[in-house]
Amino acid sequence: MATKSKAGSKRKKQKKKEEAEYFEVTRNKEDLWKTVFPVGTEWDQIEKLYGSFRWNFSNLETAFEEGGVLNSKRVYIFGCTEPQLLSVNSEGKLVCIPVIVAVANDSPPSDEIGINSVQPEAEEIILMKRMKMDWVPYIPLEQRGNQIERLKKSHDIFIWRCTQRRDSLGTLKEDYLKKFEYCLPYFYNPFKEEEEIDQSTVVDIMFPAEPPVVCDFDWIFDDINEFVDEKVADEVVTEDQRDAFRKFFDDKVKEAKEANKEAKKARKKAIEETSEETKRAFENMRFYKFYPVTTPDTPDVSQVKSRFINRYYGKAHEVL
Repeated sequence: MATKSKAGSKRKKQKKKEEAEYFEVTRNKEDLWKTVFPVGTEWDQIEKLYGSFRWNFSNLETAFEEGGVLNSKRVYIFGCTEPQLLSVNSEGKLVCIPVIVAVANDSPPSDEIGINSVQPEAEEIILMKRMKMDWVPYIPLEQRGNQIERLKKSHDIFIWRCTQRRDSLGTLKEDYLKKFEYCLPYFYNPFKEEEEIDQSTVVDIMFPAEPPVVCDFDWIFDDINEFVDEKVADEVVTEDQRDAFRKFFDDKVKEAKEANKEAKKARKKAIEETSEETKRAFENMRFYKFYPVTTPDTPDVSQVKSRFINRYYGKAHEVL
């Protein structure tokens, strides 16, 4: 009996050893996409982002290998999310898709973020650190441990991180907390072609009445007289308020046109004061946008891929 017991134990050990050989091998940059903060994503959606599907970004990993678009380049990476209606188990479902943007450049593209609210207010451009965000070195799995301090000096991959602790969110003021949802990675390139510069002709209006009249007006496509007449006819504005409403519009349009004019002047000045080295850096900078690879465990996102990154970065040079 003892002999059979030993033989059985040996077979079990051998079976476990064989099974272990089939365990999935951990890839060196497997957690890269998860370490990048998804800028502008609602806090309650972040956990779902990692738990709902087993998203696979092996395309991002292989991009750093020989022959890949990011091989031997210094790269700055940030994340974002794109809600899309996708087929999940043959049913339409709104899915928050994680997206990774890699900027190939020798220095950070920017240390600022733009905060854009849905309210008719001016955007804010502030330092990332004010929102507890920063570029930090990424250390691949195989190189973690005692070598970290030495490796920091030669990093070529930097990721956007946020150090805001989740457990303290309940103590934050509501207006500050909402700012995280309106954050967009900021980037300004004065060398974009004139037609690429986003100079909106739409003015957001909030006329001080009771209740306030909130609307927008495009000074290129809308006629101001017709616009005012329509608001009066719809009783959004009273006849007594017509002149004040018209003057308010005129002032707002004038302010917007002046802002566009100043932006053009600032762009021209920036170009004139930029060194040839910096110009070349802008010319050589490349944006790569990565979507998850389709697997049996994830929805197919191939039909919803877009080159557009955000209003500041514009479009990616390549989508993968």
